[in-house]
Amino acid sequence: MTRNEAWALLTQYNTESFHLEHAQTVEGVMRWYANRLGYGSEADFWAIVGLLHDLDFERWPAEHCVKSQELMRQAGVDERIIHATSSHGWGLTATDCRPEHEMEKVLFAVDELTGLIGAAARMRPNGLADMELSSLKKKFKDKKFAAGCSRDVIRQGAEGLGWELDQLLETTLEAMKSL
Repeated sequence: MTRNEAWALLTQYNTESFHLEHAQTVEGVMRWYANRLGYGSEADFWAIVGLLHDLDFERWPAEHCVKSQELMRQAGVDERIIHATSSHGWGLTATDCRPEHEMEKVLFAVDELTGLIGAAARMRPNGLADMELSSLKKKFKDKKFAAGCSRDVIRQGAEGLGWELDQLLETTLEAMKSL
């Protein structure tokens, strides 16, 4: 699947700028991680998974990560993409797809975190440019800030990767700064 094909599929079911921007952020972060973790030859695949991960969320939030499987199969999307995108809802939605590949574990870990970092950046005069790990950690600890971003999921994501939470926070912040 090409990036243009993935974008066309995404915009078929998503029109709100928030969802489209989130998809593009996760796309960029996934590409960055693919290169960082030694999967450079698969960077396009990782990016497409990031772009499509919330395909169904805008229209079918109650069926998130389940409806997307149906929509992608109807569109002839590769089963690896279907599994990978669906796996970020493991334990959170009705999906039965568990994150198995390192890429799937990264997606699970960074999806909520990119939202938290994005919210923190919007509160700062210079956005992400001068945000440091210590500032991000303060926002992470403040459960009222960006309350919709699950800290438990972010922690589980770090654990699933075998990383310390600070490592996940710092590298994802670095990834987002590079976009």
